Amino acid sequence: MAFRHLTVVDLATLAAAPQIAAFFGDFGARVIKVEHPRGDSLRRIVDRHGTALQWKIVNRNKQCITLDLTKAAGRDLLDTILGRSDLLVCALNRDRLVRWGLDPHALAQRHPRLVVVNLTAYGTTGPWADRPGSGTLAEAMSGLAALTGPPDAPPTLSPVGLGDYLGVLQGIIAALLGLYGRDAPGGSGRGEQLDVAMYEPLLGLLAQRVAAATRDGIEPGRHGNRFPTVAPRNTYRTADGAWVALTAGTDDLVRKMFHLFGRPELCDDPRFRDNLARVAHVEELDAIIAAWIGARPCDEVVEQFNAAGVSLAAVDGLLRVAANPQFRARGSLIEVGDAEAGTLTTAAPSPARAQAPGRIRHLGRGLGADNRAVYCDWLGLSDTALARLQTDGII
Repeated sequence: MAFRHLTVVDLATLAAAPQIAAFFGDFGARVIKVEHPRGDSLRRIVDRHGTALQWKIVNRNKQCITLDLTKAAGRDLLDTILGRSDLLVCALNRDRLVRWGLDPHALAQRHPRLVVVNLTAYGTTGPWADRPGSGTLAEAMSGLAALTGPPDAPPTLSPVGLGDYLGVLQGIIAALLGLYGRDAPGGSGRGEQLDVAMYEPLLGLLAQRVAAATRDGIEPGRHGNRFPTVAPRNTYRTADGAWVALTAGTDDLVRKMFHLFGRPELCDDPRFRDNLARVAHVEELDAIIAAWIGARPCDEVVEQFNAAGVSLAAVDGLLRVAANPQFRARGSLIEVGDAEAGTLTTAAPSPARAQAPGRIRHLGRGLGADNRAVYCDWLGLSDTALARLQTDGII
C-alpha cells in the first residue's frame, strides 16, 4: 500500500486532526494513537446505543497506546517513538508544544527527518494563537456563517464539522507536501513543521467572495440556497413532497432547461438571456422552474433533467444515501464489522485507487489495546519494563 513504509504518531484529541492520521492508516501506514491513560474525551461522547461511534470512525486502522505526557518519563518515551517515526500529527497550542518538548526548533534538532502537522483553529502564530477554537468557530470568523441561511433568519452553522474537515484536508495536503519535500528525488531529506489553521481553507473557499466584497465595499449577506452571482441555483419541491437541487448557471444549460419545459421562447426573453439578467430576475425565473418541478414527482423530475443534460439531483436523506446505486457501484460506502458496535455502514477510504486501494482493517480500538504490541514488540521493551510503566502510571 502507498504508505506501508511510514510510521505516523497521532497525538491529537477529539475528532478533527485525528482524521489526518486516519487517512495515512487507510493506505497502509502504521499509525500509533497516543492517549492519556484516562482516554480521549471523544471516547465518552456516546450515542443512544452507548457506542462512541465518532471515536471508532476517526481512529480506524490505528494502534492505540496510553502515555502520560505530563510526566518526564512519558515525554522521554514519546521522544523514543518519534525517533522511529515519519509523521507527527497533533493539535496543540504554543504553550503545550513547548511544555511537551515539541516546539518546532527543538523537535527539528532532535528528529531532523520528522514531518509535523499541527492543526488548530487559528494556528500557532498571530494575536489569536492562544485562543480556544474549533471548526465551528472557524466557520463563523472566516465569513462562511454570515453567508449561510435565509436572508431573514439568523446565520446558519453547518450541521456537520465542515470547518474541522476542511482543516483535515488541508492537514493531509500539508503532510504530503512535507513528506514529498523530504523524500522526493532532489528533496531536502529533512522534515518540516507545518502549522495549519482551520480557518485558512475556509478563506480559500470564500476567496472570490472576499475579493468581491472588498472591491465593492459591500457585505453580500445571506441568500438562502441561491448564489448572488449565478442563476438558477436553488432547491425546489416536487409533486410528491420531495426536494431537488438544481444548479444551471451557464447559458447553454438554461437553454436546455427551457426546451425541457417546452418553452423555447424563454431562451430569447431579455430577462433570462444571460447570467446577469437572470440574477436580476431570479424571482421570476425561480417561479417558472418551481411550477414545472412542482407538477411532477421527484423520480420523473430527476430522470427528465438528467436526460436533458441539465444538472439536478434529489435531496436525499441518509437512509437513501446508504442505498444509492452510484455510491454502491463505486464502493464509496462499505460495511465494517466491529466487536462492540456490530456491522456499520460508513464511507470507504478515498480517493479510490485501482491498485493498492485504501482499506479499513478495523475501527477504533479499546484504550491501551496495543500497548504491548507497540512498546514491547515494536520498541523492544521487556515485559518487566512494561509492567513498571503501568505501575508508575506512565501508560
